[in-house]
Amino acid sequence: MHTVTSEIDVHLPVQTVYDQWTQFEDFPKFMSGVEEVRQIDDTHTYWRVHVGGVERDFRAEIVEQKPGERVAWRSIRGPQHAGVVTFHHLGENLTRVRLQLEWDPEGFLENIGAAFQIDDARVAADLKEFARLLESNGFATGSWRGTVEESSTPTIR
Repeated sequence: MHTVTSEIDVHLPVQTVYDQWTQFEDFPKFMSGVEEVRQIDDTHTYWRVHVGGVERDFRAEIVEQKPGERVAWRSIRGPQHAGVVTFHHLGENLTRVRLQLEWDPEGFLENIGAAFQIDDARVAADLKEFARLLESNGFATGSWRGTVEESSTPTIR
């Protein structure tokens, strides 16, 4: 498994930043290669991505969600990966978003990308675009404040 970790400071309150992150269907607006995300129910999403000339789809399960604090997930069908994003209150209008992702590169191109940390750069750029879009709006486009209790041990803590 390959691990990618990145963080960014967003100049908005933690509640606003967290609320926007829970809008999974908006992810294609800031995540390179993400073509579509569909929220199936409170804990399941369907993703269609196009990376390195390869199109893939997968389903993910949210295994833990604490409003304003963290969202953890793992794939349940498709490429194997798991991750967690945490939200840290740094000030009234300053939030640190920290993302950690573990994934299993498949094929030559993905293994080269992981070896040369191209995926690290992509995640950092996606977080930067998330912050830019959110700061330019100044508000979240929606929110989901429900709690998901840890249903099983996620790969990342």
